[in-house]
Amino acid sequence: MSGGSQREYKQKIRSTVALGKVFRAQELIASSRIAAARTKQAAALPYADAITQAVSALVVHNPGIDHPLIRPKPGRYRAAVLVLAADRGMAGSYSGGIIRETEGLLKRLGENTAPEDIDLYVAGRRAVGYYTYRNRELAGSWVYGSDHPRDEDFVHVANTILEAYHRPNSEGGVSEVYVVYTRFINLVSQEPRVTRMLPLEIVNNELPGVGPNGAATWSEYPLYEFEPSEKLVLDALLPRYVAARIRSFMLESAASEVASRQRAMHTAVDNSRNMVNKYTRLANAARQNDITAEITEIVSGADALGS
Repeated sequence: MSGGSQREYKQKIRSTVALGKVFRAQELIASSRIAAARTKQAAALPYADAITQAVSALVVHNPGIDHPLIRPKPGRYRAAVLVLAADRGMAGSYSGGIIRETEGLLKRLGENTAPEDIDLYVAGRRAVGYYTYRNRELAGSWVYGSDHPRDEDFVHVANTILEAYHRPNSEGGVSEVYVVYTRFINLVSQEPRVTRMLPLEIVNNELPGVGPNGAATWSEYPLYEFEPSEKLVLDALLPRYVAARIRSFMLESAASEVASRQRAMHTAVDNSRNMVNKYTRLANAARQNDITAEITEIVSGADALGS
């Protein structure tokens, strides 16, 4: 190998070391945010579960109630899909998993309705860019700090979805709302998931009072008394239910994104160190070859002069 190879390897070493510093900084930032993101997500979950349980109990004990919160709206079928992805990259397969899950959902919904009857609402620059590049019309889009969403972000998204659900189907309203988000299982495991948020699904393994086969065990649901009427209570619960569930989904997605980024950056740091070690060995080998070649030339020159 020539001296040029040494210079090439040394340049690669400098570039890889610089990238490793960036990866390490991103890993430290993500690590510092994990605890706060988990705390917010855990704090939002009990209220979302409680309000879902209250509505579920009303439906279970009063199966004849007809309300948009628990029954599909009449008229032409239309669906809304809310996608919660990331604003930034460097989070491994986080956004890619969300997009794949969304594409699968859109394909399943498309089997029963026309594509124009599916409204796509996208939060997160990565997913917005993906669908914009593919000329997919978006009913709504948000670009915000996806790894640390604010209260105004929750309110804006919830109000937009609620307004579309309240609007008659003939005027562009929707009769079902699905949310694609990432469930936080633990620091090393996050799972893209699809949930039908509206109308409320009673058969749901995540709801309290669910049997081992996934069917609701009616006796385990608390029995509430509603005044002045079930309809007025549901009218009041609907916006609170939507806001609570979307807030919970967004906070869980934020915690998942931060954990995914921390794990991806940790892997990137390890890979950069391995590459530096590899290029160092190659540079040393190139240097040794250059030294050997120079010694050979000197010896050959001395032999030629001696002869």
